[in-house]
Amino acid sequence: MKILRIPVLLFLLLLGTSFADAQDVPDDFEWTPTDMVSLPVVGETAISPDGQYVAYSVRETLMEGEKSEYLTHIWVAKTDGSMNRQFTRGQQSVGSPAFTPDGKYLSFTSTRDGEKPQLYRMPLDGGEAEQLTQTENGIARYQWSPDGDRIAYTMTDPPTEEDKKREKEKRDVILVDEDYKFSRLYVYDIQEDSSTQLTVGEQHVSTFDWSPDGDQLVYDYGPTPKIDDNFATKDIALVPADSGAVTTLVEREGVDGNPHFTPNGETVVFTSHGGSKEPIGLSDLYRVSVDGRSIEALPQTPDRNANIVDITEDSRSVLISESNRTVTSLYRVPVYSDDNVERLTPEDGVYRSFSASNGNLAFGYENSDTPREVYHSSLADFGKEQLSSVYEEMDFPKMGKTELVQWESKDGKEIEGLLTYPVDYEEGEEYPLILNVHGGPAGVYNQRFTGAGSIYALQYFADQGYAILRPNPRGSTGYGKEFRYDNFQDWGFGDYQDLISGVDKVIDMGVADADQLVEMGWSYGGYMTSFIVTKTDRFKAVSMGAGLSNLISMTGTTDIPTYLRAHMGGNWWEEGLKEVYERHSAIYHMDQVETPVQIIHGAEDDRVPPSQGKEFYRALQEIDIPTEMIMYPRTPHGPREPKFTADVSERILKWFDMHLKRGE
Repeated sequence: MKILRIPVLLFLLLLGTSFADAQDVPDDFEWTPTDMVSLPVVGETAISPDGQYVAYSVRETLMEGEKSEYLTHIWVAKTDGSMNRQFTRGQQSVGSPAFTPDGKYLSFTSTRDGEKPQLYRMPLDGGEAEQLTQTENGIARYQWSPDGDRIAYTMTDPPTEEDKKREKEKRDVILVDEDYKFSRLYVYDIQEDSSTQLTVGEQHVSTFDWSPDGDQLVYDYGPTPKIDDNFATKDIALVPADSGAVTTLVEREGVDGNPHFTPNGETVVFTSHGGSKEPIGLSDLYRVSVDGRSIEALPQTPDRNANIVDITEDSRSVLISESNRTVTSLYRVPVYSDDNVERLTPEDGVYRSFSASNGNLAFGYENSDTPREVYHSSLADFGKEQLSSVYEEMDFPKMGKTELVQWESKDGKEIEGLLTYPVDYEEGEEYPLILNVHGGPAGVYNQRFTGAGSIYALQYFADQGYAILRPNPRGSTGYGKEFRYDNFQDWGFGDYQDLISGVDKVIDMGVADADQLVEMGWSYGGYMTSFIVTKTDRFKAVSMGAGLSNLISMTGTTDIPTYLRAHMGGNWWEEGLKEVYERHSAIYHMDQVETPVQIIHGAEDDRVPPSQGKEFYRALQEIDIPTEMIMYPRTPHGPREPKFTADVSERILKWFDMHLKRGE
């Protein structure tokens, strides 16, 4: 892909014209995975206390020579549009921007002076960065105290002297599920230049918030650092900011987390399973009085999957973001009444990375045709005033249009998804169709920019003449709790009907060629890939990314067994459940497979261990099904290095083209 720098594109953006509409580009422009992953990416935002400044991160890609990494820096813009400039520079990434309460400084974390991330601040009007902390094991989260004199932060237990000695002497035996390193809560006093540890014992701290008077902190914690506990157990407690006795605020079954003080200091608002374990996925809103005597549910949000953004200054409303079908939205939820939940954003794209202050909002926004930029709005009258200009001088190749399509599944359930047409699509002509299945299963395909770099480079496939269907089958988030729970003990069956009905819909539309169908999916999408080929031979080839092929061995090796057991109804050895696991595992139905399968996996994947891909690969070899397996070193549950990210789509396209006999 070539990128031109032409001022006319800024004019088009100001007119509200999308990149898909700006089609006056040379015919030899092409989308490539390498160019797509090289595009800058706008990330998190922070808004100043007075609402006059917005800080935001921009990630760049370094891929020359031996480099295959990302570099992130912070920009600052004025909300009146008079200024927008890069704020940090250098060879080390920075992150977690936050303004000090007096608005004079911008703080951030970075490894610019060592291996572990430390906290820095820079004067907002310019100057050198000042390092504030020198913690032994680095800073994870942090938050300024209301008076700006202290900083609360979390840090994972550093290795002890005995740990270091054992490692040096090659006696560093790993005892699984023993000798945990917990995330602890600390407070750093700037004037004293010293930190105080607030939490001890078997408490792994995740999120926290200062009380309005700065006297105490509220935090959530799990019993261990295991990610599996995030799906099962979290409680909430209070602790004095200068250390002292911990007071349990919420202690019950399931997950209670992400606590926020209301500005009046009387209440803590948090997300919760509601007093019982709901590992499939539930995040309702609750409030608790600071004395812990009263826990009350807030009105339920549409998807019951709330992410707290902030609480309004009058303490009467909590702002939350949530998936809403194929868009994401900002909602206002009453804290002390049963009034209706109010959606604040239009249903026209993906709003994310919110920050709020003094009745002002900063956020990122994108849609299928337009990349993410940073915007500003007042809370009282929502609008989109663009602040960043990351893409203003970039021109893109022609794009395949993306539209929302809806269909009825075999059992009558209403399903929808996003269909991206081939570039230069001509009505009446049929094209090869890629069915692209999302992960989760509680993932969702939303209206994000289709030219973004990812493991599935959508516009690259569209540029090569493919249509791409991205369905949201039962189990997806964004459609309410019941829909999200609809594939309980039903992986690969009801959701398969949702997917294949969507394929038939696109065929009936006259867009897809029924004889040129292929499929790809990652994680749960990879699971569906393995299962699809046991149910149909309609696809000429498939690509299974980080997929689950054997749910019995998966539950014993993944780092989130609770999530899998929740969907299957218990452990596989319990009465009647062995058959459930086997029924939903592709490895037990190999006699039904005829389709060529490409398998892609990360060598260091703890979520879906590489053995899942290897089991399926060996079985395919045994029954003489065309297959290949690609393993990416240094890679967990998805590529983290840009060269690998770009490589995935190129290998998939080659596999699909070969089995569709394209180009012959």
